[in-house]
Order: sequence, then C-alpha cells, then structure tokens
Amino acid sequence: MNPNLDPRARNLLRALIAQHIRDGEPVGSRTLARQSGLDVSPATIRNIMADLEEVGLVAAPHTSAGRVPTAQGYRVFVDSLLQMQPLPDKEILRLRNNMPSGAGPQALLSSASELLSAMSQFVGVVTVPQRAAFAFRMIEFVPLDGNQVLVVLVFPDNEVQNRIITTRRSYSPAELEQTANYLNTHCAGRPLAEIRANLLRELRDTRSEMERVLSAAVEISEQTLEPGSDDMLLSGQTRLMGVQDLADMERLRELFEAFARKREILALLERCTRAPGVRVFIGEESGFAPLGGCAVVTAPYQSQGQILGVLGVIGPTRMAYDRVIPMVQATAELLGAALNPGPPGP
Repeated sequence: MNPNLDPRARNLLRALIAQHIRDGEPVGSRTLARQSGLDVSPATIRNIMADLEEVGLVAAPHTSAGRVPTAQGYRVFVDSLLQMQPLPDKEILRLRNNMPSGAGPQALLSSASELLSAMSQFVGVVTVPQRAAFAFRMIEFVPLDGNQVLVVLVFPDNEVQNRIITTRRSYSPAELEQTANYLNTHCAGRPLAEIRANLLRELRDTRSEMERVLSAAVEISEQTLEPGSDDMLLSGQTRLMGVQDLADMERLRELFEAFARKREILALLERCTRAPGVRVFIGEESGFAPLGGCAVVTAPYQSQGQILGVLGVIGPTRMAYDRVIPMVQATAELLGAALNPGPPGP
C-alpha cells in the first residue's frame, strides 16, 4: 500500500514516524509543528493527520490526542520516506574485526548473529548454509558394521564433517577405496548438488568395468551429499523482554515459542534467498502470526557469487530502520567476504 500523498502529508508522516521511533510516545500536532519544519498551523496539521488516519497510515490511541504510525504507515515510510545514511566507519570496523577472514564458518556465523543483536539491541538471526552448496576438497569412506559406512568430508575451508550412512548392500574396503578415489579425482571442487546428476549421466554412458565403481559412487553419494535439515542461529532473544512495544506477556510467549520451533521463521528467511538486497517485513507482512507486532530486516549473504544463507534482525515495528537496514546490508557483505574460501592449504 503506497497512497499518493502530497508533499506536506509526506513530510508530516516522516516527521511523526521519526519522532515516534525516538521516544515511543503518540505524537501530537504541536510537536509535529515544531519537528516538521513546515510553516503551518496546528489546526492544519490536525486536518492532515485526520486524512492520514483515514487512509490507515496513523492511528489515535484511546488515551492520547496524539497519533502513532500503523504497520502500513511504517511500510510507506520504509519504501519512500526513509532517508538512509551509510553505516558509520566505526561500526563497519567493529563488524570487520569480529568476522576476520580465516575464522571457521561456525564461528563467523555465530559472530554475525551476536553482532547484529548487540548493535541493534534486538534479535540477530543467521541461517546456516547447506553444505550441499559447497564443493568438497576430499572424501574418504570407512566400512563399519553391516551396511554402514563412515563418510569423512573435507571442505575447502578445512572444515571436516563425519556422517554415518546405511547402504543397500555392504561394500568391501577395496570397493570403498575405489569409490573415494573416483570421487576425489572427478568430483572434488564441484558443488555437491551437481555431483549426483553428473554421476548418473556418466553411468548411462558407460559400459565397462567402471560401471561397478560408478554404481557404488551414485548410491553412496546419494546419501552422503543429500542436504541436511535447515538451521539458524539466534542471538539476543531476551533483549525483546525489555522492548516497550512487546511488553504483552502472551505475545512474548508466542514469539519465544516460535524462536524455539524455528521452522516458520526459517521458511520466511528462505523466501529472502530468492531476491538480492535487503528485504523488510513489517507486522503481518511476514505471514506468521507471532511476528505480527514485529519487523524483520533481512539480507542474503553470498560467497563467490552463490547465495549461502540469510541474516537479519527481528525487533519491534518501532525500530530505527535508517540504522538497521544499512547494518544488515553491511553485515551480509562482510560475512560473505569472510566466508569466501581461499586456496586449499598444502
């Protein structure tokens, strides 16, 4: 919703929302007369406020003659009235110092979540990238009892993952060694999601003794390279307990239960991987009832041109968007740069 507002109404709405974000109180016509810089009388301002209320951009609480912005008012503010400033150099330096290139992925993701919470004073959230988005550097298989195989995956950033899979038949140590050698020779350096399709294509084209190795590689990689369950890191949930706008205990309980379940918030964040840049969900726009009184500011982070996940801030609709939006954007850029793997070590 973005109604056509004349310049006077836009100026007053911007001044009202900026004042309300600062102090959290309903804004009266006399305050607006001082803050807006317009040479108009309080009576004229009251008329404009009545028009803004009629189109659903502001509301009048019962206990006050002043007005507060609605979720629709915040949406117009973010879309067309916000005067964005770059993130201050000292805050960019703080982010960069806490996300040094070369730190492990888990440490970087945790740092990003905690930094977003500390700098915004709200909740910081980062989705954990699926390893299927990454290329592996080396793979090894160790036979266990029965049809179980221990898979050891080494990634370019030197992270090691161990998985136990169950195969349709048992494989001898020699077969597993052949399979690992084949995958290391022909598939290392490719994103995991591409490997199975390539193996199946090669299997169709092969009519030699390699068919046995390829068949084993298809079956084992099918389970090994299957994406795991999504997850996310949250920091600063308890900060919301001190937010005046979220003081309702029932609302907080629903919100904390949603943080614990994760899946609905993850589904919202997943939508944000499909478009570049910062996205802002205000109130009911998230489509998720517990976030009805909240705003969510997100941005995808990427490495080598590939989106790995999403990070952001969850807080009340009354947040300093002009500060939070560039903060989220800068954090996404710096996290992506820190995660960018260098050349493999010796």
